[in-house]
Amino acid sequence: MSERVDPEAASRPHEGTPGPRELSAAAGVFALLSDPTRLHLMWLLTRGEADVTALTEACGAARPAVSQHLAKLRLGGLVQSRKDGRRVVYGMPDGHLKRLVVEAISRADHEVSGEPWHA
Repeated sequence: MSERVDPEAASRPHEGTPGPRELSAAAGVFALLSDPTRLHLMWLLTRGEADVTALTEACGAARPAVSQHLAKLRLGGLVQSRKDGRRVVYGMPDGHLKRLVVEAISRADHEVSGEPWHA
């Protein structure tokens, strides 16, 4: 028997009050996202998988820096990598994380552009 999955459950917030472990894990995510280059890489990965060459071209950082940032993000569990021939392809399969990155960039856009905040 297969278990039924509620498709709306993924978008609902967790009901319980976060404990020390959850708060520490969330702070770790924010710490990894606090670097502008890493945040840019994460935003690029919300669009789909990419290799180091494509990410380097898109973000304008030096290739060694991009590789180091991706290594930190991978070790932190924020991105995954897989081999595709000789290339290493990076992706972000976590929907929660994708939404967090997109919302952070959207909020920053409001702050920079002066657009009114959403209710």
